[in-house]
Amino acid sequence: MPSLSTTVSKVLEICSRTDTSPNDLNKVISLDPVLTGQVLKLINSAYYSLVNKVTSLTRAIIMLGLNTVKNLALSTAVIRCVGQVKKSKALPIKDFWAHSIGVGVMAKLLAAERGLPLAEREEYFVAGLLHDLGKIPFGDEYIEVLAQAKNEQLPLIHLEKQHLEIDHEEVGEMIASNWRLNPVITDAICHHHSPEQASPEHQALVATVALADFYICLFDIGNAGNRYPDGEQLPTLLAMCDLEWSAVVGLSELVDEEIQKAEIFLQV
Repeated sequence: MPSLSTTVSKVLEICSRTDTSPNDLNKVISLDPVLTGQVLKLINSAYYSLVNKVTSLTRAIIMLGLNTVKNLALSTAVIRCVGQVKKSKALPIKDFWAHSIGVGVMAKLLAAERGLPLAEREEYFVAGLLHDLGKIPFGDEYIEVLAQAKNEQLPLIHLEKQHLEIDHEEVGEMIASNWRLNPVITDAICHHHSPEQASPEHQALVATVALADFYICLFDIGNAGNRYPDGEQLPTLLAMCDLEWSAVVGLSELVDEEIQKAEIFLQV
């Protein structure tokens, strides 16, 4: 996997500080014309539906908030990196991103259902978006694993270790470490099939991403190869999220609408 750009790495570093101001972020982003354009494009997009156009980068950062700008920089950089990776016939990238966006959207909706403040929900979206990052480097040898998972209706992660001696959570951990992603996003990438193994302070987010992944796989939104999620895990995930399955299914009408908004956010 390619490395993240210097600008994005700097944005992540600055946003991890407790005393960061919009002006600090402006100084870094203004040196990157592409990222500047993305921030201004986002604030003026249908995602926010503003009456008056925003042309000032600093004003855009203030209006969006540091967390949203950070997540925009990270998400678009990851999409760009994935675009540079040799395409595999095993996992069509369009279907993969449809799945990833679906999980991000559902995780954000579940965070809202749990009563989390708006400022925290973007973190859930990005964690969901990036959860399957470890599948990207697998090449055509992945075709046999995906075929067996489909034919035998088994959870994909169980077969990865058997065939490849490594699973996508472990590969994801290597990428997250190389990119120096923050601990909560890293935990979501490394433990979305076993949220109880995540750091205690991150378990609620990781379980929410896992529950979102279960829903998106079950209802075939996109495809990341895991058509048959582990049904035995569902009661545990619901308990960890303090949610009822009826509440999760009740969000179905919002999912398509929010996926369309997310595609604007990511400019896919």
